[in-house]
Order: sequence, then C-alpha cells, then structure tokens
Amino acid sequence: MKLVPLADRVVLKHLEAEETTKSGIILASKSQEKPQEAEVVAVGPGGVVDGKEVTMQVTVGQKVIYSKYAGTEVKLEDEEYMIVKQNDILAVVE
Repeated sequence: MKLVPLADRVVLKHLEAEETTKSGIILASKSQEKPQEAEVVAVGPGGVVDGKEVTMQVTVGQKVIYSKYAGTEVKLEDEEYMIVKQNDILAVVE
C-alpha cells in the first residue's frame, strides 16, 4: 500500500530523535522532544487551492523542518507518517 497525497499535501517520515545530548547525556524516551525534522516521502500535485495556484516547492527525498503542531499522524503497515500542507513546511535542510 502506498500513500498518495492530494492537492498541496506532503507525506513526511520522521527522522530518528537524538538519544544523547551534545554533552553526552543519554535521554529517556519520555524526555525526548518530538522531532520536527523529517524526510519527504510523497508530494501532492499542487494545483488550485483556495482559489490560488500552488506550485510544489519540495521533492521526494528532501529533508525538511515542519511546524511543531502541524499535520496529521498516520500509521500504515507498521510505519508512522505525517501528512502536512506544504505551507506547514518551514525549511529544507541541505
């Protein structure tokens, strides 16, 4: 099964959260923050959304940072994904 986003939606897969701090302290899984960095898995076609033409700015495989409270979490075949609108993506990590 494959997720195919519609309109200006983007499917993201979370990157693994850091388990240790830069100073070497190991974090318990409960104290780790939800990562805001993810990899783009699928991109919608864009088109007209709310009367405006939307051109997709991200491509599959890019690493992005998205808004903290954005999107909808989806679990499919034991994998967790996040579906967000393109305007909830804040930056591309190069």
